[in-house]
Amino acid sequence: MPRLAFANTFWESYDALEKPVKAGVRKAMEKFQRLSVAELHADKGLHLEMVVNARDPRMRTIRVNDFWRGVVLAPDDGSDVFLLLNVVPHDDAYGWAAKRLYTVNTATRALEVRDVAAIEQLTPTLERAAAQAPTLLFTAHSDTVLRGLGIDDQVLRAVRTVVDKPQLEAFGSLLPEDQFEVLQFLAEGFSPEEVYRDVVGLRRPAAARGDDAAGAENLAAAIANSASRITLVSGPEELAEILAKPFAAWRVFLHPSQRRVAYRVSYSGPAQITGGPGTGKTVAALHRVKHLLSRSPDSRVLLTTFTNALAGSLRDNLALLLDDDEQLLARVDVTTVNAYAYRIVTELGGRAPRPVGDRDERQVWRRVIRRLDLPWTEQFLAQEYRHVVLAQDIRSAEAYLRVVRRGRGSRLPEAKRPEVWSAIEAFTAELSAGGVVTHLQVCDRAARLLTEAGSATDRYDHVVVDEAQDLHPAQWRVLRAAVSPGPDDLFITGDPHQRIYDSRVSLGSLGIAVLGRSSRLRVNYRSTEEILVWSTGILADAAVEDLGGAGRDNLSGYRSLLHGRRPRTSGYDAEAAEVAALVELVRERLAQGIRASEIAVCARFNVLLDAVRDKLTAAGIPTARIRDNPAPGDDGVRLATMHAMKGLEFRCVAVVGATASAVPFTREVTPAEVDRLQHDADLLRERCLLFVACTRAREDLSVSWSGAPSPFLPRLTPDGTR
Repeated sequence: MPRLAFANTFWESYDALEKPVKAGVRKAMEKFQRLSVAELHADKGLHLEMVVNARDPRMRTIRVNDFWRGVVLAPDDGSDVFLLLNVVPHDDAYGWAAKRLYTVNTATRALEVRDVAAIEQLTPTLERAAAQAPTLLFTAHSDTVLRGLGIDDQVLRAVRTVVDKPQLEAFGSLLPEDQFEVLQFLAEGFSPEEVYRDVVGLRRPAAARGDDAAGAENLAAAIANSASRITLVSGPEELAEILAKPFAAWRVFLHPSQRRVAYRVSYSGPAQITGGPGTGKTVAALHRVKHLLSRSPDSRVLLTTFTNALAGSLRDNLALLLDDDEQLLARVDVTTVNAYAYRIVTELGGRAPRPVGDRDERQVWRRVIRRLDLPWTEQFLAQEYRHVVLAQDIRSAEAYLRVVRRGRGSRLPEAKRPEVWSAIEAFTAELSAGGVVTHLQVCDRAARLLTEAGSATDRYDHVVVDEAQDLHPAQWRVLRAAVSPGPDDLFITGDPHQRIYDSRVSLGSLGIAVLGRSSRLRVNYRSTEEILVWSTGILADAAVEDLGGAGRDNLSGYRSLLHGRRPRTSGYDAEAAEVAALVELVRERLAQGIRASEIAVCARFNVLLDAVRDKLTAAGIPTARIRDNPAPGDDGVRLATMHAMKGLEFRCVAVVGATASAVPFTREVTPAEVDRLQHDADLLRERCLLFVACTRAREDLSVSWSGAPSPFLPRLTPDGTR
């Protein structure tokens, strides 16, 4: 009986198929497994057919239906494993298959693929250009060294033409994945010995270590050596299970650009990974946890993030990655920073804190202003407390008089600072008298308790932080105190373009220095290029501060390898018409075979989501609120506010209510006359919020409004460009 294996390129294509085509694929694969190898070649239904003029003579196609074909790599070495590579329309299948070549990497022994025709066509042109270049990127490394790291002759010839890192990145999509990753490491300044240790050595099968011969593994052995990129199916039951829920596999699948940062053996201190939406920062964080757990049987890890919804998603995906291994999962605490801080204050402070609501907090500030007859607004005083006092851990009036008010655009004469400090003291005293605290006060208290307790506390061995861009300095102080400084203490992932809460930070000032240990991911593996191009238009020309507060960040080089339909934008005269159109759109996607749980509808406010829920329910379409933390298998179209969409992803996303009055929302924007810098920061945060909502979509994005549209929305020309 033939055995089936699935390349990750297959999951990418299969997940985008409509329901009837998926059914055809399942039927074909089930039949594939029932036949002997001889019967397989003779079966007229599957029609296993050689691809004429293919660069890889093992390329075959099989029939799914009259329009769709599966592309298969067939063994020619006596083994019985067939590798399913892709599902594409009939006319495209032969072109896709003809130009790709699968080979075994001489160093890692894994199966890898290249666009051999494109490399052959491009290399002579690059050689002519390289002859005129003053320097080349890999001059310092000999052919022998590069071959020892798995670079084969064709790639070596191309590599000798590369001038700089941007040219390498542009060339990368044509190269075999393992070889490209080796070149990326070398280009970043790692030594060949470090690259062998952190890339090649980790992937080279144990049986092959110490053996420098290239070897002549058959296809089955190469597939077995490629477990991170290929799924080998053991039987019909497993086949049915993975074809029923391939979407889950993508939540923890690691691409090569992510693997090099997640599985680096060790960092000498805090490490930071940045990148735009969909570049795999969260997946890298999850795999980093797995790697850290594997290094010591006793190590404990804190995996933390900003919101409860994100923590729930991390918990589910970590269980998926660790195969629900209870012993491993017990060594990882997955929680929000605030929840961890509350736990510390409860355990070390002796009493559970009681949080104050946002409305009650504003009322306290108003009472303080009236009682002290102050000239400032509640907004100004609250921001001064948040961005200066709590951010810089100011504990006395004397320290406040001397502090540099970083990030504040409103002038505050030194003579007026004592009045502000009195207001802050009155605010904290009233909260204390009422037995309540703000979340940031709890974090401030937790950081102090951890620092005072020192080694007496049961600290973690490692802290992994996801969605780091929204954490306040007080929250960072908690994390810094939760783990002793040293190798692999903090692993931080985030994207300043997704900063949707009012926090700014200088990591270096908090004892979290990441210089020399920062990496940027630029390839979006989630959304199509069409969604990506449109969404980045929301942030056009925006000046975004980097995670550490030391410079600017940008999305240059940010790209997607996927393509699909253009985003759809629609305006309506009334909200009722907009919601009615949404219901019809959801009906269409369900009819195409997309699960309800793979569709999300998001809006700025819950009141609009309530109307959407009512109309979908009336149409017989189930719904589930993200805030209720539905399980991955729960049925229902997901409903969420824009803030709650952070860190999540769906095949289809509909953003509704994208109006001029909702984004930007006036109440969330500080008036320019109060603080110009804060005003600009608030407007940028509103842009980022819309950007986050739109980039949750993998394949299909719809944005609608009634009345005047948000001024942040990019416009599409008839050809689909901005």
